[in-house]
Parts: sequence; structure tokens; C-alpha cells
Amino acid sequence: MTTPRLRTAALDGGLIRRFGPTVRQEQIGIVHLGIGAFHRAHQAVFTELAAAATGETRWGILGVTQRSRSVADQLVPQDGLYGVLQKGTHATELRLIGAVVDVAFPGEDTARVIRALAAPATHIVTLTVTEKGYRAGADGAPDLGDADLQADIAALVAESRGADAVSPARSPIGLLVRGLAARAHATTSRPLTVVCCDNIIDNGRFVEALVLAVLDAAIAAGGEALATVRAWVVEHTTFPCTMVDRIVPAATETDRAEAEQLLGLRDEGLVVAEPFRQWVIEDRFAGPRPKWEKAGAILTDDVAPFEQAKLRMLNGTHSLLAYEGALRGLRTVADAVTDERLAARARGFLFDEVIPTLDAPDGFDLAEYAESLLERFANPGTGHTTIQVAMDGSKKLPIRLFGTVSDNLARGVVPLRAADVFAAWIVFVATGRTFDGEPLALDDPRADELAAATGRGTVEAADAAGLVSAVYALPDLVPADAAADAGFTAAVTSAVEGLLAEY
Repeated sequence: MTTPRLRTAALDGGLIRRFGPTVRQEQIGIVHLGIGAFHRAHQAVFTELAAAATGETRWGILGVTQRSRSVADQLVPQDGLYGVLQKGTHATELRLIGAVVDVAFPGEDTARVIRALAAPATHIVTLTVTEKGYRAGADGAPDLGDADLQADIAALVAESRGADAVSPARSPIGLLVRGLAARAHATTSRPLTVVCCDNIIDNGRFVEALVLAVLDAAIAAGGEALATVRAWVVEHTTFPCTMVDRIVPAATETDRAEAEQLLGLRDEGLVVAEPFRQWVIEDRFAGPRPKWEKAGAILTDDVAPFEQAKLRMLNGTHSLLAYEGALRGLRTVADAVTDERLAARARGFLFDEVIPTLDAPDGFDLAEYAESLLERFANPGTGHTTIQVAMDGSKKLPIRLFGTVSDNLARGVVPLRAADVFAAWIVFVATGRTFDGEPLALDDPRADELAAATGRGTVEAADAAGLVSAVYALPDLVPADAAADAGFTAAVTSAVEGLLAEY
């Protein structure tokens, strides 16, 4: 017999008391662009828990998909309800989330989304569209050669001239700007807060600059009337920066079966998450907001110290475990952090090299955070593989690792564990295989350049010094202070030699 599907009518009092949701939202107050698994396991959970703590029912979320309507097909038949299966090292818990009121697909619902963005009851727009989704170049400016963004700018210009037809939005940033234009022209227009929740440094300023640049492009393309919209955005819209953190692995059929057994209902919108969740938000709102701090969010004047701690501690240690773990044939990060040798290196990296370079935000214990990271990494429920974390090293390491290197060198310390991380990446790139000979894929935007520089697949143990020199010669990778430091270079070379000797 087919298990009934999760929906409001299928929930009885016992299920609600056990799994929630305790408060159902009555109106849309938030429009979220990019309603993937991360949003459903993160910002929507904070909104749900804030509602449970305060009883407020005006912060329902209209979730907006990107290129497909799959999330709409999952959640609309379920009245927006879905479960978060929280998987810890020792226990699994299920909670139902009722913060999502509706889901829209821009391919069919652009006009409805624009109306929601302009509605006086909407006070906040949140975004998780990934860095690629913003259609920006390396300099952060909009990629005006992108066909989707071009189409949205053309639609924006047409709408500024009074066009009645609303063409489907083709990019999240284009949809956002078109919604801002509609809001600016509405007779009941009110201030709006745009909250980027993507892992982009200084993300609020990034989105603000992008919005204004798209408007400038539309004005230059013949939408002169949009100058008033630009002025309205500058005066009435804020773009606070944020830092988000929660590991959200893809839900599997096993996860869905486990949730179905717990709930007694089939949940097509289930997401999986670790117990830890963190949301740091710059307290710079243009109008009302949910009391997210009641759900554990941190409101602060400056997100940067939290962001730096996450990049250097979480992401830097992730890279340490990923590269050497992959070389040793360890499939998951959980496997790597439970390896005694790697665990000792991770601990030394965190406590001896990273924490001394950081200014702890008020009320934030860096040592406690470091211990929590090691515990989180050991959670097999996250499912993070070493090869997955190892992706895009040429892009990630300059951000995750070399700030720690530079700050240690500035205080007269050669960071040996950081040298180990860089050495493991070099060997990972150069050899293309584990110590046991299994192939390792190189998924990196500079893969061809890296392979050519390192002689990928042909490296011998005696090649360590030349290999390090070849990597140092690559542009925009090793900062000048690290490249010029003989002690750090010697440490990297020694670590490369040691790793190559294990083949």
C-alpha cells in the first residue's frame, strides 16, 4: 500500500507535537531566490524556530526556484511542508518545517514573483543562488555578455517603458532587479532588505554593487526612467553581509525511507543536515525582520571576523583533511579526521597556526569552535568525500590557507602544518593518484595549466624542489611574502618530498 504524502491535512495533533511545525505562517513576508536544499535546512529553519519562539505568523517564505520547477513539484503538493532529517554522530532527529508558504518557478511565475517582491507585506529578500548564479565576472561586475542576464536587462528596459507583457526571468539577479524596479514604482513602496546567504566574501556589498551595475547597464541600454529606480534602491534598500554554516548533504533514498518510517508519511521535499547551524548577520535592516536571534542567529555590526574564522578554521582544515586524506585513499572527511596522523595535524593547524592569527569576535570562543569543527568533521552523516572537498583548490587555497601563512610569517613563525596542506595539494595535483595507485580526478578551473606545470602523472620523488618551483611560478596562486620566505619554501619542499616518498 502506498504511504500517504506529507501535507497539512495528513498531520494529526500527535505528529505536530512530536515533529512540528508549531506555527504555520499566514502571509508572505520573505521572498527567497534559490530554494535549494541549503536554504530549506538553514534560513528556513531559523525562520521556523523564530516563529515558534515568538508566535509571529507574518514571515512566510515564497521560495523561488532557479532553472527547474523540481522543488515546486516537491513542496506545492505538500503545502510547503517538508522535513529536515538531522543526522548526528550518535542520533538522528526529524523536524517538520512550515516556514515556506509557497514555491514559484520563474519560467511560469515571473509576474507573481515580481508582485511579491513589490508587495508591502514583503520586507526581506534572501538569496542562495551560488556564486555562478549571480552572472558576475572575476572582478565582481555583471557579465553583460551572459545571454540570460542580457534577456533580463532587455525585459527591465521594456518594463520601464510600460510594457504589459512580463517575460520569464532568466537569472536570479535579473529577477531581483526587476522586482526592485516594480517595488520602487509601487504606490505603497516600502524599504526592503536584501540578504545574501551565499558563501561569498563580503556578500552583501557584492550583491549591492551588482544590482546597481545591472541598473546602470539597463539605463545605458535605453531605460533612462530607471534612474529613479536606482536612486530609490540607494535610499531605501540595504544589503547586509552574512556568514552561513551548515553541512547539508544530498538526501538519499535511505534517508527518505528513514524519514518515512519516523513520520508515517512520504516526504518528497526532505533535506538532510548536520546538527550544527550558524548564521551571522550584519544588523543593517531597512525595515522589520523576524527575530532570528531567538533561533540562535548572531546579529552583529561586523561579520568579517566570523567570516575569517570560518574560512581559515573550517575551510582550511577541510582542505588539510581532503588532500592528504585523498592521497591516503581515505574516502570521506570523517575517515580522514579519525586517522590519528591527520587528526594530529588538523589539531596542530587549528590551535598552533590559525587561532593565533585571528581576533575573536565578542562572545565567540575560537578554541571551542575548533573543537566543534573536529567533532563535525567526524560525523559520518555529512557524507562529505575528500575528493569533493578537494575540488577547485587553485581557487580555494589562496582564500582558505594563505592568509594564515602570511600572518604567521609576519609574527616570525613558519607554519609547518599550513606547509603540509599546500604540499599535499601539490602532490595531489602532480601525481593524480593515491599512494596505492588509485586515480584521483583533478576538478579545477586551472586543471590544464596545473597539469602542464607539474607534469601530472610523471612525477618522481627526486622532483620535489623542481615541482615546488613550478607551482610557485604559477600566477595568482602563492602570495609574494610566502614565495619569498625561505623557511616556508623549505617546509613545503620537505613535505612534498615526504609524501612522494610514500609512493
